Amino acid sequence: MRIKIILAALCVFALTNANAQKANYKVALLGFYNLENFYDTIDDPLTNDAEYLPTGTKHYTGEIYLDKVGNLAKVISQIGTDVSPDGLSIIGNAEIENEAVLSDLVHHPLLKSRNYQIVHYNSPDIRGVDVALLYNPKYFTVISSDHLFVPLFDADGSPRYTRDILFVYGKYDGEDMYVMVGHWPSRRGGEEVSAPGRATAAGVCKNKIDSITKINPDAKIVLMGDLNDDPVSPSVATVIGAKGDKDKVQRGGMFNPWVEPYKQGIGTLAYNDSWNLFDQIMVSSGFLSKEQSGFFYREAHIFNKPWMLQTDGRYKGYPKRTYDFDTYISGYSDHFPTYLVLLKKTN
Repeated sequence: MRIKIILAALCVFALTNANAQKANYKVALLGFYNLENFYDTIDDPLTNDAEYLPTGTKHYTGEIYLDKVGNLAKVISQIGTDVSPDGLSIIGNAEIENEAVLSDLVHHPLLKSRNYQIVHYNSPDIRGVDVALLYNPKYFTVISSDHLFVPLFDADGSPRYTRDILFVYGKYDGEDMYVMVGHWPSRRGGEEVSAPGRATAAGVCKNKIDSITKINPDAKIVLMGDLNDDPVSPSVATVIGAKGDKDKVQRGGMFNPWVEPYKQGIGTLAYNDSWNLFDQIMVSSGFLSKEQSGFFYREAHIFNKPWMLQTDGRYKGYPKRTYDFDTYISGYSDHFPTYLVLLKKTN
Protein backbone atom coordinates (compact mmCIF):
# COMPACT_ATOMS: atom_id res chain seq x y z
CA MET A 1 0.00 0.00 0.00
CA ARG A 2 2.67 2.51 0.98
CA ILE A 3 4.68 1.93 -2.23
CA LYS A 4 1.69 2.71 -4.47
CA ILE A 5 0.93 5.94 -2.66
CA ILE A 6 4.50 7.24 -2.64
CA LEU A 7 4.90 6.55 -6.37
CA ALA A 8 1.73 8.50 -7.08
CA ALA A 9 2.99 11.46 -5.07
CA LEU A 10 6.27 11.51 -6.98
CA CYS A 11 4.40 11.45 -10.30
CA VAL A 12 2.50 14.60 -9.38
CA PHE A 13 5.69 16.44 -8.45
CA ALA A 14 7.51 15.32 -11.61
CA LEU A 15 4.61 16.15 -13.89
CA THR A 16 4.31 19.64 -12.47
CA ASN A 17 8.01 20.30 -12.98
CA ALA A 18 8.10 18.71 -16.42
CA ASN A 19 5.55 21.23 -17.64
CA ALA A 20 7.06 24.21 -15.82
CA GLN A 21 8.25 25.81 -19.07
CA LYS A 22 4.76 25.64 -20.57
CA ALA A 23 2.67 26.53 -17.54
CA ASN A 24 3.07 27.46 -13.90
CA TYR A 25 0.64 26.21 -11.29
CA LYS A 26 -0.65 27.18 -7.90
CA VAL A 27 -1.16 24.19 -5.61
CA ALA A 28 -4.04 23.68 -3.17
CA LEU A 29 -3.91 20.82 -0.66
CA LEU A 30 -7.19 19.78 0.97
CA GLY A 31 -7.15 17.06 3.62
CA PHE A 32 -9.21 15.11 6.12
CA TYR A 33 -8.07 13.46 9.35
CA ASN A 34 -10.06 11.60 12.00
CA LEU A 35 -8.18 12.56 15.17
CA GLU A 36 -9.49 9.54 17.14
CA ASN A 37 -11.08 10.49 20.44
CA PHE A 38 -9.39 13.87 20.74
CA TYR A 39 -10.79 14.79 24.15
CA ASP A 40 -9.58 17.22 26.77
CA THR A 41 -9.19 16.04 30.38
CA ILE A 42 -12.11 18.07 31.76
CA ASP A 43 -15.43 16.42 32.55
CA ASP A 44 -18.35 17.62 30.44
CA PRO A 45 -21.50 16.64 32.36
CA LEU A 46 -23.60 16.83 29.18
CA THR A 47 -21.65 14.12 27.31
CA ASN A 48 -20.34 10.63 27.86
CA ASP A 49 -16.64 11.47 28.20
CA ALA A 50 -15.93 9.68 31.50
CA GLU A 51 -13.58 7.21 29.84
CA TYR A 52 -11.27 10.05 28.79
CA LEU A 53 -10.64 11.63 32.17
CA PRO A 54 -7.69 11.23 34.56
CA THR A 55 -10.01 9.16 36.77
CA GLY A 56 -11.42 7.16 33.85
CA THR A 57 -10.57 3.67 32.68
CA LYS A 58 -7.97 5.02 30.25
CA HIS A 59 -6.30 7.25 32.89
CA TYR A 60 -6.32 10.10 30.37
CA THR A 61 -4.01 12.56 32.14
CA GLY A 62 -2.74 15.97 31.14
CA GLU A 63 0.59 14.39 30.21
CA ILE A 64 -1.11 11.96 27.83
CA TYR A 65 -3.24 14.75 26.38
CA LEU A 66 -0.20 16.90 25.58
CA ASP A 67 1.54 13.91 24.02
CA LYS A 68 -1.54 13.31 21.87
CA VAL A 69 -1.53 16.97 20.75
CA GLY A 70 2.13 16.70 19.78
CA ASN A 71 1.61 13.45 17.88
CA LEU A 72 -1.28 14.85 15.86
CA ALA A 73 0.67 18.03 15.12
CA LYS A 74 3.57 15.91 13.88
CA VAL A 75 1.32 14.16 11.36
CA ILE A 76 -0.50 17.26 10.12
CA SER A 77 2.71 19.28 9.84
CA GLN A 78 4.16 16.81 7.33
CA ILE A 79 1.19 16.12 5.06
CA GLY A 80 1.81 17.37 1.54
CA THR A 81 4.97 19.32 2.30
CA ASP A 82 6.71 17.53 -0.57
CA VAL A 83 4.30 19.41 -2.86
CA SER A 84 3.81 22.68 -0.97
CA PRO A 85 5.93 23.93 1.97
CA ASP A 86 2.80 25.25 3.70
CA GLY A 87 1.22 21.80 3.69
CA LEU A 88 -2.54 21.50 3.97
CA SER A 89 -4.44 24.74 3.46
CA ILE A 90 -7.76 23.14 4.45
CA ILE A 91 -8.20 20.13 6.72
CA GLY A 92 -11.42 18.61 7.98
CA ASN A 93 -11.39 16.79 11.31
CA ALA A 94 -13.56 14.28 13.13
CA GLU A 95 -13.74 12.99 16.71
CA ILE A 96 -12.81 16.24 18.43
CA GLU A 97 -14.48 17.12 21.73
CA ASN A 98 -14.53 20.90 21.42
CA GLU A 99 -12.85 23.95 19.96
CA ALA A 100 -10.39 24.12 22.87
CA VAL A 101 -8.55 20.94 21.83
CA LEU A 102 -8.23 22.28 18.29
CA SER A 103 -6.89 25.55 19.63
CA ASP A 104 -4.18 23.64 21.50
CA LEU A 105 -3.41 21.72 18.31
CA VAL A 106 -3.08 24.69 15.95
CA HIS A 107 -0.93 26.57 18.47
CA HIS A 108 1.53 23.70 18.76
CA PRO A 109 5.03 24.81 17.64
CA LEU A 110 4.89 22.49 14.61
CA LEU A 111 1.74 24.21 13.29
CA LYS A 112 1.65 27.68 14.80
CA SER A 113 3.34 29.42 11.85
CA ARG A 114 0.48 28.36 9.55
CA ASN A 115 -2.00 30.42 11.56
CA TYR A 116 -4.75 27.83 11.15
CA GLN A 117 -8.23 29.16 11.94
CA ILE A 118 -11.09 27.01 13.23
CA VAL A 119 -14.70 26.48 12.16
CA HIS A 120 -16.57 24.37 14.72
CA TYR A 121 -20.07 23.87 16.11
CA ASN A 122 -21.08 21.69 19.05
CA SER A 123 -23.19 18.77 17.89
CA PRO A 124 -25.71 16.66 19.84
CA ASP A 125 -23.67 13.44 19.65
CA ILE A 126 -23.89 11.64 22.99
CA ARG A 127 -20.13 10.96 23.04
CA GLY A 128 -19.52 14.68 22.69
CA VAL A 129 -17.42 14.37 19.53
CA ASP A 130 -17.80 16.79 16.65
CA VAL A 131 -16.42 17.61 13.23
CA ALA A 132 -14.51 20.79 12.42
CA LEU A 133 -12.54 22.57 9.73
CA LEU A 134 -9.07 24.07 10.01
CA TYR A 135 -7.99 26.49 7.32
CA ASN A 136 -5.00 28.65 6.48
CA PRO A 137 -6.28 32.23 5.92
CA LYS A 138 -3.35 32.84 3.59
CA TYR A 139 -5.26 30.77 1.04
CA PHE A 140 -8.89 30.37 2.13
CA THR A 141 -11.32 33.01 3.39
CA VAL A 142 -14.50 31.87 5.18
CA ILE A 143 -17.60 33.83 4.20
CA SER A 144 -20.25 31.80 6.03
CA SER A 145 -20.72 28.50 7.82
CA ASP A 146 -23.52 26.36 9.23
CA HIS A 147 -24.14 22.95 10.76
CA LEU A 148 -26.68 20.61 9.17
CA PHE A 149 -28.73 18.37 11.46
CA VAL A 150 -28.95 14.64 10.67
CA PRO A 151 -32.37 13.34 11.84
CA LEU A 152 -32.14 9.78 13.16
CA PHE A 153 -34.73 7.79 15.10
CA ASP A 154 -34.75 4.54 17.06
CA ALA A 155 -37.32 1.81 16.45
CA ASP A 156 -39.67 3.32 19.04
CA GLY A 157 -39.57 6.70 17.30
CA SER A 158 -37.35 8.41 19.85
CA PRO A 159 -34.59 10.64 18.43
CA ARG A 160 -31.05 9.25 18.19
CA TYR A 161 -28.44 11.97 18.00
CA THR A 162 -25.32 11.91 15.87
CA ARG A 163 -22.79 14.39 14.51
CA ASP A 164 -23.99 17.33 12.44
CA ILE A 165 -22.61 17.97 8.95
CA LEU A 166 -20.37 21.04 8.89
CA PHE A 167 -20.95 23.33 5.90
CA VAL A 168 -18.52 26.11 5.02
CA TYR A 169 -18.67 28.56 2.12
CA GLY A 170 -15.63 30.63 1.29
CA LYS A 171 -13.19 31.78 -1.33
CA TYR A 172 -10.00 29.93 -2.15
CA ASP A 173 -7.59 32.30 -3.87
CA GLY A 174 -10.65 34.37 -4.82
CA GLU A 175 -12.61 31.40 -6.17
CA ASP A 176 -15.94 30.32 -4.63
CA MET A 177 -15.66 26.99 -2.82
CA TYR A 178 -18.09 24.99 -0.68
CA VAL A 179 -16.79 22.44 1.84
CA MET A 180 -18.78 19.87 3.81
CA VAL A 181 -17.26 17.81 6.63
CA GLY A 182 -19.07 14.79 7.98
CA HIS A 183 -18.68 11.92 10.41
CA TRP A 184 -21.56 9.69 9.42
CA PRO A 185 -23.21 7.24 11.87
CA SER A 186 -21.12 4.23 12.83
CA ARG A 187 -21.60 0.58 11.93
CA ARG A 188 -22.46 -0.33 15.51
CA GLY A 189 -24.88 -3.26 15.46
CA GLY A 190 -23.69 -4.36 12.03
CA GLU A 191 -23.13 -2.80 8.62
CA GLU A 192 -26.56 -3.71 7.22
CA VAL A 193 -28.58 -2.80 10.31
CA SER A 194 -26.86 0.57 10.67
CA ALA A 195 -26.87 1.45 6.95
CA PRO A 196 -30.08 3.57 7.07
CA GLY A 197 -28.36 6.04 9.40
CA ARG A 198 -25.54 6.62 6.95
CA ALA A 199 -28.00 6.86 4.10
CA THR A 200 -29.78 9.61 6.03
CA ALA A 201 -26.52 11.51 6.58
CA ALA A 202 -25.68 11.09 2.90
CA GLY A 203 -29.12 12.43 2.02
CA VAL A 204 -28.50 15.58 4.05
CA CYS A 205 -25.26 16.12 2.12
CA LYS A 206 -26.89 15.33 -1.22
CA ASN A 207 -29.72 17.80 -0.61
CA LYS A 208 -27.19 20.54 0.13
CA ILE A 209 -25.16 19.69 -2.97
CA ASP A 210 -28.28 19.75 -5.15
CA SER A 211 -29.38 23.11 -3.73
CA ILE A 212 -26.04 24.58 -4.82
CA THR A 213 -25.71 22.92 -8.22
CA LYS A 214 -29.31 23.80 -9.10
CA ILE A 215 -28.19 27.44 -9.12
CA ASN A 216 -24.70 26.79 -10.48
CA PRO A 217 -24.01 23.32 -11.97
CA ASP A 218 -20.30 24.13 -12.13
CA ALA A 219 -19.98 25.09 -8.45
CA LYS A 220 -16.82 23.90 -6.68
CA ILE A 221 -18.00 21.57 -3.90
CA VAL A 222 -15.86 19.37 -1.64
CA LEU A 223 -17.40 16.63 0.51
CA MET A 224 -15.03 15.05 3.02
CA GLY A 225 -15.25 12.97 6.14
CA ASP A 226 -15.16 9.69 7.97
CA LEU A 227 -18.20 8.23 6.28
CA ASN A 228 -18.12 4.86 8.08
CA ASP A 229 -18.76 3.44 4.62
CA ASP A 230 -16.52 2.55 1.70
CA PRO A 231 -16.53 4.25 -1.73
CA VAL A 232 -18.73 1.48 -3.18
CA SER A 233 -21.26 1.48 -0.31
CA PRO A 234 -24.84 2.52 -1.16
CA SER A 235 -24.67 5.72 0.91
CA VAL A 236 -21.79 6.97 -1.24
CA ALA A 237 -22.34 5.32 -4.62
CA THR A 238 -26.15 5.55 -4.70
CA VAL A 239 -27.34 8.34 -2.39
CA ILE A 240 -24.51 10.76 -3.16
CA GLY A 241 -24.18 9.20 -6.61
CA ALA A 242 -20.39 9.66 -6.57
CA LYS A 243 -18.58 8.06 -9.50
CA GLY A 244 -15.06 6.64 -9.53
CA ASP A 245 -14.69 7.33 -13.27
CA LYS A 246 -14.38 11.03 -14.16
CA ASP A 247 -15.87 10.35 -17.60
CA LYS A 248 -19.09 9.13 -15.98
CA VAL A 249 -19.58 12.19 -13.76
CA GLN A 250 -22.40 14.32 -15.08
CA ARG A 251 -22.46 18.09 -14.76
CA GLY A 252 -23.26 18.89 -11.13
CA GLY A 253 -22.35 15.36 -10.04
CA MET A 254 -19.62 14.17 -7.66
CA PHE A 255 -16.33 12.42 -8.42
CA ASN A 256 -14.89 9.99 -5.87
CA PRO A 257 -11.16 9.32 -6.44
CA TRP A 258 -11.11 6.58 -3.81
CA VAL A 259 -13.10 3.94 -5.69
CA GLU A 260 -10.16 2.40 -7.54
CA PRO A 261 -7.75 2.45 -4.55
CA TYR A 262 -10.41 0.70 -2.48
CA LYS A 263 -10.89 -1.98 -5.13
CA GLN A 264 -7.12 -2.54 -5.03
CA GLY A 265 -7.27 -3.28 -1.30
CA ILE A 266 -5.94 0.09 -0.16
CA GLY A 267 -7.52 1.63 2.94
CA THR A 268 -7.35 4.18 5.72
CA LEU A 269 -8.27 1.95 8.66
CA ALA A 270 -8.16 -1.77 9.37
CA TYR A 271 -10.55 -4.09 11.17
CA ASN A 272 -10.15 -7.85 11.57
CA ASP A 273 -7.18 -7.76 9.16
CA SER A 274 -9.28 -6.17 6.43
CA TRP A 275 -8.90 -2.63 5.10
CA ASN A 276 -11.71 -0.11 4.82
CA LEU A 277 -11.54 3.27 3.13
CA PHE A 278 -13.93 5.37 5.21
CA ASP A 279 -11.91 8.61 5.04
CA GLN A 280 -12.91 10.07 1.70
CA ILE A 281 -12.75 13.42 -0.06
CA MET A 282 -15.02 13.90 -3.08
CA VAL A 283 -15.23 16.82 -5.49
CA SER A 284 -17.94 18.13 -7.78
CA SER A 285 -17.74 18.13 -11.57
CA GLY A 286 -16.61 21.76 -11.50
CA PHE A 287 -13.15 20.54 -10.46
CA LEU A 288 -12.66 18.04 -13.28
CA SER A 289 -11.83 20.09 -16.36
CA LYS A 290 -8.15 20.99 -16.67
CA GLU A 291 -9.02 23.59 -19.30
CA GLN A 292 -10.29 26.20 -16.86
CA SER A 293 -9.00 29.27 -15.06
CA GLY A 294 -9.75 27.88 -11.59
CA PHE A 295 -8.48 25.00 -9.50
CA PHE A 296 -8.85 21.50 -10.92
CA TYR A 297 -8.43 18.05 -9.38
CA ARG A 298 -5.05 16.40 -9.91
CA GLU A 299 -4.37 13.61 -7.39
CA ALA A 300 -5.61 11.87 -4.23
CA HIS A 301 -3.29 10.46 -1.55
CA ILE A 302 -3.29 8.59 1.73
CA PHE A 303 -0.64 9.80 4.17
CA ASN A 304 0.80 6.73 5.92
CA LYS A 305 4.45 7.10 6.86
CA PRO A 306 6.18 4.04 8.43
CA TRP A 307 6.29 5.72 11.85
CA MET A 308 2.48 5.92 11.77
CA LEU A 309 2.17 2.11 11.71
CA GLN A 310 1.84 -0.31 14.60
CA THR A 311 4.94 -2.51 14.46
CA ASP A 312 3.94 -5.39 16.72
CA GLY A 313 1.10 -7.01 18.63
CA ARG A 314 -2.45 -7.68 17.54
CA TYR A 315 -2.59 -4.50 15.45
CA LYS A 316 0.71 -4.97 13.60
CA GLY A 317 0.56 -3.17 10.24
CA TYR A 318 -2.49 -1.12 11.29
CA PRO A 319 -2.48 2.65 11.83
CA LYS A 320 -0.89 3.22 15.24
CA ARG A 321 -3.78 4.18 17.47
CA THR A 322 -3.76 6.15 20.70
CA TYR A 323 -4.68 3.24 22.97
CA ASP A 324 -4.54 -0.53 22.84
CA PHE A 325 -7.76 -0.99 24.76
CA ASP A 326 -6.96 0.88 28.02
CA THR A 327 -3.17 0.94 27.59
CA TYR A 328 -1.73 4.17 26.20
CA ILE A 329 0.74 3.42 23.37
CA SER A 330 1.50 6.99 22.26
CA GLY A 331 0.03 6.55 18.81
CA TYR A 332 -1.61 8.97 16.43
CA SER A 333 -5.00 7.74 15.24
CA ASP A 334 -6.64 4.52 14.13
CA HIS A 335 -7.23 6.27 10.77
CA PHE A 336 -4.77 7.49 8.16
CA PRO A 337 -5.38 11.02 6.85
CA THR A 338 -6.25 11.60 3.20
CA TYR A 339 -5.68 14.61 0.98
CA LEU A 340 -6.20 15.96 -2.53
CA VAL A 341 -3.87 17.94 -4.75
CA LEU A 342 -5.58 20.68 -6.77
CA LEU A 343 -3.78 22.76 -9.40
CA LYS A 344 -4.48 26.13 -10.97
CA LYS A 345 -2.69 27.61 -13.97
CA THR A 346 -1.10 30.98 -13.31
CA ASN A 347 -0.14 31.84 -16.89
